[in-house]
Amino acid sequence: LDKLKAERERGITIDIALWKFETTKYSCTVIDAPGHRDFIKNMITGTSQADCAVLIIDSTTGGFEAGISKDGQTREHALLAFTLGVRQMICCCNKMDATTPKYSKSRFEEIVKEVGSYLKKVGYNPDKIPFVPISGFEGDNMIERSTNLDWYKSPTLLEALGQVNEPKRPSDKPLRLPLQDVYKIGGIGTVPVGRVETGVIKPGMLVTFGPTGLTTEVKSVEMHHESMLEALPGDNVGFNVKNVAVKDIKRGYVASNAKDDPAKEAANFVAQVIIMNH
Repeated sequence: LDKLKAERERGITIDIALWKFETTKYSCTVIDAPGHRDFIKNMITGTSQADCAVLIIDSTTGGFEAGISKDGQTREHALLAFTLGVRQMICCCNKMDATTPKYSKSRFEEIVKEVGSYLKKVGYNPDKIPFVPISGFEGDNMIERSTNLDWYKSPTLLEALGQVNEPKRPSDKPLRLPLQDVYKIGGIGTVPVGRVETGVIKPGMLVTFGPTGLTTEVKSVEMHHESMLEALPGDNVGFNVKNVAVKDIKRGYVASNAKDDPAKEAANFVAQVIIMNH
C-alpha cells in the first residue's frame, strides 16, 4: 500500500501497472490485472506474464456470490489463468473485515470449499493452493499475522508468496520478448515493454521485431526505473530503442536477437482455443 502511494505521488512512467516488493526469498513484480470485464484484454496480457496468480475473492455477502456465479469474474479469471499456463495460484479471501460477523471463520470455510471445487474443475489441484483470509483495507494477514483472524494458522499472503516455486528460466535459448506495450517517453524516446520469455536482452544488442522484421539497436534496459546490464527470462522490462517511432511497433510483436535465430512468421501453427461464456 505504501508502494502504491509512492508510485501515485511520483507519477508512473514505464511500468503502468507493475509494482515491486521483496520477500525474504524473492524479488516480486505485481502485475495488476484489472477485474472489470471491460478490461479483460488487459487482464489477459497481464496474466500471461505471471509465474503465480493471486486470485482476489470478495468475501462479503453478495460480493462472493456474484464473483462465483456463472458469469462471475472469480470464475472467469481462474479459468483464464489456467488457460494462459499459470499453474501456481494463491487465493486471497479479501474484505474479511466486512463479513457478517466480522472476520467470520465459517464464511471463510464456505468460500474455500466452493472456490476449491470450481478450481478443481478448471484443472488446478486445490490441495496445493493456499487460501489466505485477508483485509486489504485493514492490512490483516497481508504482511503480518492478524489477531483478528487468530483462528487461521497458515501462511500470511507475504509468506505464501515466498513459498511459490520458481519456474525454470530458459536463458540459454534465443531471445523471445513479446511486447506488452510501447511508450513514448519524453527525453528518452520509444520504449517497448514486456517480459523476457527466453534468452537475454542487453544494451548494445541488435533486436528484430517480428513479424515486420524491423531491426534496431537497444540503447538501454530498465526494470522498475533501474538500469540493467542484462535482463533474463521472467524479467518485466522496458528497453529504449534507436530510431524507431512508437507507431512502428505494437503490442503482440516479438523482439528477438537479430544475430541469433530471430522469430519468423509461420505458415501454420497449433493453438489451444478456449471459448468463454458460450
